[in-house]
Amino acid sequence: MKVLKFGGSSVKNATNILKVYEILKTQFHKNGEYTVVVSAFGGVTDELIKISTLASKGNKRYVRIFLKLKERHLATAKELLNAKWYKIASKHLNESFHSLEKVLNGIFLVQELTLKTKDYVLSFGERSSAYIIACALSQRGIESEFLDAREIITTDKKFGNATVNFSLTGKKIKALYKDSTKVKIVTGFISADKGGLTTTLGRGGSDYTAAILANALNAKVLEIWTDVDGILTGNPNKVKQAFTINNLSYREAMELSHMGAKVIYPPTIKPALNKNIPIKIRNTFNPSFSGSIIAKASKNSDFHEITGLSSISGISLLNLHGSGMIDITGIHTRLFSALSREEIDVLFITKGSSEYSICFAIHTDQRKKTEGIIQKTFENELNKKLINEVSIKDEMSMIAIVSEQMRTQPGVAGKLFGSLGREGINVTAIAQGSSELNITFVINTKDEEKALNLIHDSFFLSQNKIIHLYLIGVGLIGGTLLEQIQRKTKSLENEDKIQIKLCGISNSEKQLVQPKGISFKTWNKELSKKGVESNSIAFLKEIQNLNLPNSILVDATSSKKIASLYAEALESNISVITPNKLASSGPLSKFEELKQLALKRNVSFLYETNVGAGLPILSTIENLVSSGDEIVELKAVLSGTISYIFNSFSSKIPFSSIVKQAQELGLTEPDPRDDLNGTDVKRKITILARAAGFPVEMSNVAMEQIVKPSVMKAKNVEDFYIKLKGQDAHFEELAKQTEAKGKKLRYIAELKNGKCSVKLVAVKEDDPFYHLQGSDNLLVLYTKRYTERPMIIRGPGAGANVTAAGVFAEIMSVAKKRM
Repeated sequence: MKVLKFGGSSVKNATNILKVYEILKTQFHKNGEYTVVVSAFGGVTDELIKISTLASKGNKRYVRIFLKLKERHLATAKELLNAKWYKIASKHLNESFHSLEKVLNGIFLVQELTLKTKDYVLSFGERSSAYIIACALSQRGIESEFLDAREIITTDKKFGNATVNFSLTGKKIKALYKDSTKVKIVTGFISADKGGLTTTLGRGGSDYTAAILANALNAKVLEIWTDVDGILTGNPNKVKQAFTINNLSYREAMELSHMGAKVIYPPTIKPALNKNIPIKIRNTFNPSFSGSIIAKASKNSDFHEITGLSSISGISLLNLHGSGMIDITGIHTRLFSALSREEIDVLFITKGSSEYSICFAIHTDQRKKTEGIIQKTFENELNKKLINEVSIKDEMSMIAIVSEQMRTQPGVAGKLFGSLGREGINVTAIAQGSSELNITFVINTKDEEKALNLIHDSFFLSQNKIIHLYLIGVGLIGGTLLEQIQRKTKSLENEDKIQIKLCGISNSEKQLVQPKGISFKTWNKELSKKGVESNSIAFLKEIQNLNLPNSILVDATSSKKIASLYAEALESNISVITPNKLASSGPLSKFEELKQLALKRNVSFLYETNVGAGLPILSTIENLVSSGDEIVELKAVLSGTISYIFNSFSSKIPFSSIVKQAQELGLTEPDPRDDLNGTDVKRKITILARAAGFPVEMSNVAMEQIVKPSVMKAKNVEDFYIKLKGQDAHFEELAKQTEAKGKKLRYIAELKNGKCSVKLVAVKEDDPFYHLQGSDNLLVLYTKRYTERPMIIRGPGAGANVTAAGVFAEIMSVAKKRM
């Protein structure tokens, strides 16, 4: 005997019922005996609750909903059945709905809905669906008969969640099935007391009905057909990469279901467990898939440290504490006995060994009632201040990881809480039984989805780290960065085990946030088509609301407004990577605050490309200092534009022509004055000095101007070039003097004795700066270790390609740090 249960989604309409027929015909009808348990059509139970509630409030609107519900059942029957069978089914349905109509009218007249009456009203859902399905199967050659479970399942009178009398129920089932030849289509969820009053079996009652039948009939297997591919490693609505658990034990299934996994309900497991009957969870809409098997012992072919994880939200965490509790005998018994008498469902308990406090979790909708019970139970102790007023935290969620393997696998708890800590998720309470079957903890609900995905990735997808990337600024640097990542995507996933998912993108006009990802190939089309008006504050707020693990914000702009958002991003556990120099060269106190925030929240604030683009300048200095070295002196050419200008500088070429040539080559800003004013170099030496450990403010940097202020104050770029030509003679004379001495002019930033300066310097042939070419940057570094010969770093210090590469390297650095 096999017992099969089909849920509400599986029998929602005629189309789905025909899928059920195909499954029965192809998989079961010629392979031994079976019986079928069905739920009400999808959504019908909720409609019956709504109808009866409206009627109890004297709201005549219930009539219209009732008539629609009746019509839905008759229409489904007509779609499934030929004239002969429809005549039989419609007669039964009309009689049944006539009875329901009279009951609802009675509820409307007395304006009262008792639990007893409610159970009777709800029974019409399963009674109607089972009868229609029995007729539909019989018409198609599967000889079936309708069986009202009230005839075989006997309970007490606890309406709404009745307790089954297994002894009497078992006898009735065996007697009814003894000489049966037809396939019985049984109503799930409903039952009756000894006197015949209708009762219901509570949440997940149809599954429970099937398990009761399987137990009584010593079934070979219990199959529960639903709309998912079995029990998944996590709730697919919250855990995006959840997948089917092939095998799990009864104990694991019970733990997961108790902690909120909705595919199977806890009462269902016990009747099967008692007879060692395997439970299969299968998908009506994917019948070829094997689904999940629940048995005495799990046999996972793919070993993982945990079997699955689950969560419950809408939790309140209560803490009863006080110094006097140590001396109060039996306080735990008094507390939990009082809560039990009032049917408060305690989900979680943890306490200190000193008995100074007891912490427990309940559903938030029971909070006020629980407070009242505590006040009443401990009135004397509260008045005497032996116990403090109960402290309560709302908007909490419970998460549990479950596995039979945990007892033999060391380090599971460390891995769990380490991954949460790295993302700044605060754990408020923890409980673990001595069986080590699960670890349960409580966190803020706002972090629930992030925590679930983080844990799932850590234990099930640890071979691939997912990085959620958000990019502001898709100009030369940002666009080049996306191209570089796109070219490297496959090797990153295959070799580095890192998947970079572009979840948000913004330019000066539009922005787009998509947690499922934006294509690195077609991001510009997606942004143009789906993007909304750009708003940096709203963009960050969306990132915060998504709260995805391993999030990185890349700022590829030069915007002061964007830089002002770094602190809020870091506070939200979002790493920040940027070539934007404004934050790292701004007020020292603000810069230090950003670094401390990154440290506090265990994220990264990286700005290597602020100086030297892709050259490893900042990281080299920071590594030297962190390893105990001291920076004695630092000299550098830090502007690619100015480097090109003075590398081309000659008495034979007018200075204004060199600047114009640099602009035509794309080496300057649209307005060359933005380069020639020296501010960029000033910012860079400030950043270098801070990396070397010196508390330098940008305003303290002494800087020599290259071009006279009167020239720099020109009305526009055209006017600037006119005025600059007037300075050509001055620069020609300067060049002749320098060449006569066998030297070359360089615009050098210097850090010495904790002080910074930027000035034009004439260097000799034996000086490293003498041989600079093109737009290269050059750093000369003297330290306590590098005294006789300095450390020299040289290379392109500007350009979209090398800057984007530097940002890409920092993204990889963060990704590997999070692995």
